[in-house]
Amino acid sequence: MEDFLSVNQMYIVLVIVLLIWGGIVSYLFRLDKRIKDIEKAMQPKADEPLAQKKG
Repeated sequence: MEDFLSVNQMYIVLVIVLLIWGGIVSYLFRLDKRIKDIEKAMQPKADEPLAQKKG
């Protein structure tokens, strides 16, 4: 096992870095989806009348 690690150090680091980047990318996609859902929920619907000010 020790020989495998010493010979393939570059590939092991590459795999770890790619896993970290994959996690960051997946987190950003999930965050974007949540933000879009929140924005969609906050927009007034077309069939609802706008609230009128009392005055």
